[in-house]
Amino acid sequence: MKQHREFQYIYRKGKDSHSDSVVLFFLPTQNTHKVGFTATKKIGNAVKRNRAKRKLRAQFREYSPNLKDGTYIFVAKIAINDISHEVFQNDFKKVLNRLHVIEQK
Repeated sequence: MKQHREFQYIYRKGKDSHSDSVVLFFLPTQNTHKVGFTATKKIGNAVKRNRAKRKLRAQFREYSPNLKDGTYIFVAKIAINDISHEVFQNDFKKVLNRLHVIEQK
């Protein structure tokens, strides 16, 4: 996803789940697997924002095969740069579980 209107549509119509370091917006759709990653200027300079998005992408890759069809937007929060990797993994899994997007196989 790259277009602003796509992001705005998901923000308005999708469900959201928050944790200390990440926010997930999810809109279920059939046979679609789109994803977007954002980090606002509140996170810090470009280096910190890019690092936050890399963390989100890496964690998403781990869960991607087990996720339901739909559109996902992951938004980094300020705490993402200050917490350990284990805490971030728990936060990421927590937002996925709250929206019930992990398929049980």
